[in-house]
Amino acid sequence: MKNAHPPPQPPGDIHDLLIIGGGINGCGIAADAAGRGLRVVLCEQDDLAAHTSSASSKLIHGGLRYLEQHAFRLVREALSEREILLGMAPHLIRPMRFILPHRPALRPAWMIRAGLFLYDHLGVRHSLPGSRHLQFGPSSPLNSTFSEGFEYADCWVDDARLVLANAQSAHEHGAHILLHTRCIRAQREQDLWRVELQRRDGQSLTLRSRALVNAAGPWVEQVLTEHLQQASPRHVRMIKGSHLVVPRLHEGEQAYILQHDDGRIVFVIPWLERFSLIGTTDCEFHGDPATVAISEAEIDYLLGVVNAHFRQPLTRRDIVHHFSGVRPLCDDASGNPAAVTRDYTLTLDQPPGEAPLLSVFGGKLTTYRKLAEAALALLGPHFPQMDAPWTAHSRLPGSEGLESPRQLAEALCASHRWLSDELAWRWATSYGSHTPRLLEGVSCLMDLGENFGAGLYAREVDYLCEQEWVSSLEDLLWRRSKLGLLLGPMQQQRLARYLEDRQPARLSRASAARPALLPA
Repeated sequence: MKNAHPPPQPPGDIHDLLIIGGGINGCGIAADAAGRGLRVVLCEQDDLAAHTSSASSKLIHGGLRYLEQHAFRLVREALSEREILLGMAPHLIRPMRFILPHRPALRPAWMIRAGLFLYDHLGVRHSLPGSRHLQFGPSSPLNSTFSEGFEYADCWVDDARLVLANAQSAHEHGAHILLHTRCIRAQREQDLWRVELQRRDGQSLTLRSRALVNAAGPWVEQVLTEHLQQASPRHVRMIKGSHLVVPRLHEGEQAYILQHDDGRIVFVIPWLERFSLIGTTDCEFHGDPATVAISEAEIDYLLGVVNAHFRQPLTRRDIVHHFSGVRPLCDDASGNPAAVTRDYTLTLDQPPGEAPLLSVFGGKLTTYRKLAEAALALLGPHFPQMDAPWTAHSRLPGSEGLESPRQLAEALCASHRWLSDELAWRWATSYGSHTPRLLEGVSCLMDLGENFGAGLYAREVDYLCEQEWVSSLEDLLWRRSKLGLLLGPMQQQRLARYLEDRQPARLSRASAARPALLPA
């Protein structure tokens, strides 16, 4: 396979936009801007989606509970974006039904009905069915205290791969994606920014850009105060959200949304065919976002909420995996962490005659595309040559010509009879219409190379390294895939050795092809 991401040519003297941050907002802005003809560079200190953007509840949703906070504009925008994103990435996003068991002591039925009516009609809804009332029978996985509830529609998403798809879109439109490269200093030189970047190997690079976008997520204030030597116009309130992964709690593809006495809700979401994802929490966080971890109190909280609803009890021994992330929300002085707004705030600093700086505070996965459009609308006066908005009717890489991942998986099995249904489905829902690239020149299972376990073959590992910026075991097992849940310690060690063995050859090719200053 040809390497889609060789070390890029050294960026030219002046770029239009330099973006700090490789999460969903930074990559969304990069994709939109590059598609409008701007010259874009994105730098990320770690991997794509390394922090907040891969630690979500994996949902594209309007936010039913935000209606109680009267966040009608946010819910309307998120519901409309839900429909758009379904069309943009059908291999990564799929409809899901959510069941809300009724607890009369917390919210009366009339209130839930009214909320669901608003949810059904507040935003655009073409492909998703409306809500309905349910009666639970003896086959329900819920305990016998729950006799009725409600059902509504939202969507599930592979969050880390959605970030990747936006980075791929930006790259395909000419953007430079510089991973493991952090901004250490930036200063204005009249109508340009002079930005100093540093790779993790210590090598440095200086670029000039007409505008700077600070989309550093939990580090947005730190970038402003430490690297740009500016006072932050907003304050970020860091809210920790933690999740548990346990063996599958119920049959079927529906998710459950559980109400708790404190007013918060907890999702139980079917995940990867054999697991359930439980979350999230809302806890105030102080410290380094890179070291966030679940607490014992959060584990007790999540287990307690689930055990109050489901017949099958859970204990700590059932926990297969857990993860935590920090949501960098714009501080609105709310006393309750769960009530802090999930809306985004964009600030534009543009002294007369000097280069603009746009900073992103807050936001949620579902509204990233709209946030990117809003960011470029603010920067528009500085780029009169920029093309019109385009992403609302676009498709992300991997979804080109794709009708459904199920049809693709069936077609793969029909044309490659040695391919298992499970592997074809995983590839179809990960790589979409790019899946045939994995099968170029392959005529039998042995051609896929070494099997590391769980259907991960050397051919796919090479593809991920050459086409998707994978450089570490963690990149591969926890962001490009979730195979870390399925591979045992010995299998992971063998895979780590394979990655190490192929790294010198990749670096050798890189040195011969390009100056070693920029990351592969």
